[in-house]
Amino acid sequence: MKLYLWIGLFFLALAGCSGPSQRETPKAAPAAAAKPKPVDQRWKFPQANQVGVQLVDDKLLGKDFMPGGNLASYERKGTRYQLFLVRTGSAEEALGLLLSLKKGFANAKFIPHMGGYFGMDGKDPVYAFQKGPYLAGVVGLPEVEADLQARDLAARLN
Repeated sequence: MKLYLWIGLFFLALAGCSGPSQRETPKAAPAAAAKPKPVDQRWKFPQANQVGVQLVDDKLLGKDFMPGGNLASYERKGTRYQLFLVRTGSAEEALGLLLSLKKGFANAKFIPHMGGYFGMDGKDPVYAFQKGPYLAGVVGLPEVEADLQARDLAARLN
């Protein structure tokens, strides 16, 4: 009698170990993780001539591939320009964003000392570079002036 009980329990255990039956519905996949909000890094921007800093949640510079980041506005002697900063999860991710941004530049020029690019994005000149996990740059200034602003911003990213 005990032998039949053990055999019955064995088969019952085997039946419980089988995969889901055809009548069971598969579990729904978890919802896509929400994109993390950008970190406010206004303290990394130079204060001189600064008009304001905006925290952009997504699509910085109006680019679909760009995550959110910080956008600082400046005005000097009637000239308006912006500095931008995106902190990514890694240097590789920041480099990927730089290369995607460069693809949209007309006449993209490699800037060897910064490891970045300068070019026209529509009607705006853009100087963009990657430093560690950061993608940063200057919008609205000619190359020589943008280079000075970019060097200052890069020094603040240490």
